[in-house]
Amino acid sequence: MSTQPVRFQKMNGLGNEILVVDLRGSAKVFGRDEVVVIASQPDTHFDQMMVLYDAKTPGTTAFMRIYNVDGSEVSACGNGTRCVALSLAEATGIRDMTFESGAGLLTVTVGDADRITVDMGLPKFGWEEIPLAEEFRDTRAIELQIGPINDPLLHSPSVVNVGNPHAIFWVDDVEVHDLDRFGPLLENHPIFPERANISLAHVVSRGRVILKTWERGAGLTMACGSAACAAAVCGARKNFIDRRVRIELPGGELDIEWTPQGRILMTGPAAFENDGVLL
Repeated sequence: MSTQPVRFQKMNGLGNEILVVDLRGSAKVFGRDEVVVIASQPDTHFDQMMVLYDAKTPGTTAFMRIYNVDGSEVSACGNGTRCVALSLAEATGIRDMTFESGAGLLTVTVGDADRITVDMGLPKFGWEEIPLAEEFRDTRAIELQIGPINDPLLHSPSVVNVGNPHAIFWVDDVEVHDLDRFGPLLENHPIFPERANISLAHVVSRGRVILKTWERGAGLTMACGSAACAAAVCGARKNFIDRRVRIELPGGELDIEWTPQGRILMTGPAAFENDGVLL
């Protein structure tokens, strides 16, 4: 293991706490217990930790590994990717970059700190791609509910994979339901073999959605970029909203466009908080 100090940058995307660690040129890999300890410290607490390694594909900027507070890894984090891109843009002056992740290649354009656009790729709607434990031919609404059979509190979510599995419950008011209580149950429901991000979505108009998310491995969050993307494409599939929509999260707003080519473009801000030495 390298004895060189490992520096970090603490950032946030709409209140989503992001720790950026650049390990390009290093072979160090964080163990799960090590990640949990880092997340437990006040100065380095995070919702997601974005760790950069040397690029594996020629022409790309870096390979990203993404960790939740419980030490688990995820394939994509939209808010974290915006933070990484802003960090590197400020350091190098480069405004267009491409990152490798478990979800594939993510291209980013940094306008300014308030307008960073990430191409989150193509959503996956097939039940085996999400994945689900059993077949559902129409993933715009699957059979899943919380509460009494005849009067469920939540039911019939839309499901999609946007780098991570997501379930979107359509509700009249996101604050009426206790997501702190239902989130862990639904995240770990047997229908989701890889667990899932659980969101409540309220359609205000065809161009605006209010969203609240319980994030897999992280809990209730101020913002989840991939959940915003999931709500946008699922809402468009159900013809609730247009393919360009503003998603209102507890921490702020994201603009999502589902292009005619099927790709999801997410635009929003990122901000610096502090930096320091991790190890």
